[in-house]
Formats: sequence, structure tokens, C-alpha cells
Amino acid sequence: MSTVHVSFDQKAYDVKINNTAHTQIGSEILAVWSLRKIALLTDSHVGPLYLTTTQQQLEAAGFDVLPLQVPAGEQSKSLTVAGELIAKMAAAGFTRGDGLIALGGGVVGDLGGVVASLYMRGINFIQIATSLTAQVDSSVGGKTAVNLGDTKNIAGTFYQPDLVLVDSTYLNTLTDRDLVEGYGEVVKTSTLDSQEFFDFTGTIQSIKDIRMHAQKLSQLAIAYKAKIVMHDEKESGQRQYLNFGHTIGHAIELLAHGNLRHGEAVAIGMIAMTERMARDGVSSDDLTNALKARLEAVGLPTSSNLIGTSEFFDHLINDKKNRGGILNLVALKKIGSPVIVQKKLADMPDFIK
Repeated sequence: MSTVHVSFDQKAYDVKINNTAHTQIGSEILAVWSLRKIALLTDSHVGPLYLTTTQQQLEAAGFDVLPLQVPAGEQSKSLTVAGELIAKMAAAGFTRGDGLIALGGGVVGDLGGVVASLYMRGINFIQIATSLTAQVDSSVGGKTAVNLGDTKNIAGTFYQPDLVLVDSTYLNTLTDRDLVEGYGEVVKTSTLDSQEFFDFTGTIQSIKDIRMHAQKLSQLAIAYKAKIVMHDEKESGQRQYLNFGHTIGHAIELLAHGNLRHGEAVAIGMIAMTERMARDGVSSDDLTNALKARLEAVGLPTSSNLIGTSEFFDHLINDKKNRGGILNLVALKKIGSPVIVQKKLADMPDFIK
């Protein structure tokens, strides 16, 4: 087992990374929580696989468990669904001393974090991350959010968990597409972190390689993200680097109406951004090619005709990185050296073309 310790002024917790946590959930939770009611939140993909065994382990440890299942997919990341979950917890008599565990991928983690932060102004929260996207990215750092209409992650909070469990065994039941989507975030992190990590992603040449090295990939990605978020919890400085590929990626993800997964859109966004930054002398063509090779080796898309449409620019206006008509774009001078390039929204059509 490896453990990444995440520490802030008001909060500290561990991210435990191994392949046995799924059999030790009762003891892992007992180590950080006293006995209480637990809302165990999952979705219709993960629930049939892991809800019953997780609930049994928690109940065997003495916890009182309320299982909650939402439909799988982004449509569950809404204020309406959050309200329904809060109502169910209230009806079951949950108090400030109780807790919520998110058992699932990024959608369940985000939704669970919002619900935990809102219920009675905040109850304890734990993440059991079952997808590669959640394991390497969304479960660490405390960003939680739901969507509103076509605007992604527009309503949310910063809310740190008490524990994150990352077990690579859960990935065995992920489809190849869902696994590879998460790998898009791993490649992103490797470009931001170091030449050593980037060289390691260069050795991943197939989906089989991702599965074989999933635990090491998670360890490296989580260690980098933890280091960044500990320096900048509320995204006022260097935490913005984690948005590499996301300004373009989020816009086309929404325009694709479910046909692009988050990691696929980020992969396209990273290449689109790096190509244009290379054209403008910030990045290099060599870097673009090296990045594209890593993404295409496992079947991730690297281009989209959605970029540059009028609807695309409409979505940039609602981007959370829009500060008074200025976008903070993340670019790479070289591997391990991200920079912020500011662009006026009005100048984005010229930059994108």
C-alpha cells in the first residue's frame, strides 16, 4: 500500500492506494469515523457490482447504512438530484454527526461532495473511487460541483473528504473506454509534473499496459495533484495548471451531448491548445507530437470539428476560468513547466482559428 497525505490549514486526510481496500472497507472507515449513520451513494453502473458487498462490510463494522443509488451519467450531477438525496437523508433522520460515502466515479464523487457539504451545512465525507478518472483526479483536492442546464460544474463547493480509498481492483470491471478516459487525465498530469513521469506515460502503448500499471499511474498522478492542491486549495494560483486541456475540453464535452467522455474531451483540448501555443511560440511542435503519440497509442481522440463553432465560443463565456472577460489558458513551455497565458474572450476566435 502507498499513502499520499493531503494537508490543509483546516483539514488533513490520507489517500490510500492499494489493491486490497475493497475487502477492508469496514476497518478502513472505522479508523477515521466513530459509529454513525452512513449514506452510501453510488450509481446504476457501480451499484450492481459493489453496493451490496460495501454495505455488508460497513454494517458488519457496526455502521447504520442508507444505500442511495442514482442513474449513471452526467445527468445525475444536478441540483435536483442533490435535493432529492438530501430529502432522503433527512427522512432517515441523518444529523450533523453522520456521514456520506461516495462509492463510484467522478459523477458520484462530485455529487456526493456537494450533498455532504450542504446537508446541515456540512457532514463528514469519504470517497471510494472506482473509476480511473476519480482515482487520479476528481477524488483528490476537494472540488465538488453539479451542472446546471448546459453549464458544467457551475454550482459547487470546496469540501475536503476525511479519507480517499483508491483500489486498482475496481478498474477490472471498467470498460476499456471508461478506463482510457481516465488515462487522458493521467497523461495531462504527467506533462505538468516532470520529464520522468512523462517518459513513463511514453512506455504505455496499449490499454493492457494501462491496466498492468494502473496502481503506479495512480500513485504518480495523485502525488502531483496533492502537492499542487496543498499549495493552492481554492485555485487562486498554481492549481489552475490542472486545467490544462479543460478550457477547450469542457466546451466541446458539453457540445457533444454525451458523445464525448470528460477525459476524451480533455485529450482533444490538450492537443488543440498545444498546437496553437506552438504556433504562437509558447510551446513546441515536438511537444505536441509527443503528447499526441501518448494519447493516440491508447485510442484517445485528438481532434474535433466542434472547436471554433459559434456555440463553442458561447460556452467559453461560462467557463469558470473567465475572469471579467479574460481567460487564463494553461500552456506548456516544456514538460514540467506549465504557464498561464491570459487571453481576452474577444480574442479567442483569432486564437482558435
